[in-house]
Amino acid sequence: MTEIVFLVEDDPEVGYTARALGESIFTQAEDIESLKEMIRDAVDCHFEAEEKPKIIRLHIVRDEVIAS
Repeated sequence: MTEIVFLVEDDPEVGYTARALGESIFTQAEDIESLKEMIRDAVDCHFEAEEKPKIIRLHIVRDEVIAS
């Protein structure tokens, strides 16, 4: 595996959540910088060294409401 993708969403209770697509990895943090560290740790724990993806891609989803 060369790349893993995380879906990152705002969470009003904890700040941000991140869920890996195609893997059973989930983490959360109060801010984006902390979330990046948590994601790196989660990936390191989930994969053996020789299987670990070289690229971690974050797909950040933000909801915006526009009044009509």
